[in-house]
Amino acid sequence: MKLTALTTAFLFGAGTAMAAGSHAGGHGHDDGQMAGHGHADMMQVGQPGTLEEASRTIEITMRETSDGGMLFEPGDLNFKPGETVRLRIHNAGEVEHEFVMDTHDNNEEHRKLMQKFPEMEHDDPNAIRLAPGETGDIVWSFANTGTFQFACLIPGHMEAGMHGPIHVQSN
Repeated sequence: MKLTALTTAFLFGAGTAMAAGSHAGGHGHDDGQMAGHGHADMMQVGQPGTLEEASRTIEITMRETSDGGMLFEPGDLNFKPGETVRLRIHNAGEVEHEFVMDTHDNNEEHRKLMQKFPEMEHDDPNAIRLAPGETGDIVWSFANTGTFQFACLIPGHMEAGMHGPIHVQSN
């Protein structure tokens, strides 16, 4: 049974607006966490950007390890407030993986929801799900300083090591 993020939000009585694009927009991102920016697509971690605005491309690989772990390479990301980047994400693993950017708390809430509905499909701009061998892009503008998180929220993947910090700092 595949549930969309909208169906899931309805089932849990969430009165949130859906973001358009590829993951967490329907999981509490329009509940006052937008820091007063006034746009429906702004999250604490930022908002979708355009390729023309991107100042650089960051290559990110998702894969499994021989000892059963799962990881992202690189394991942490650093950006400046206001910076727009293209995240080129490649699944070099043998199973499906996803890349989701958000606050730690929002990712944890979403991870728990995905444990209940592992086939849940997403359409949010801060995430992408890739089959083995696939590559995809997220173009993102980091608006606020702070430490955020990227993770694979497919059940068991985060627990196997698929998460890391996103540092957005002026220095």
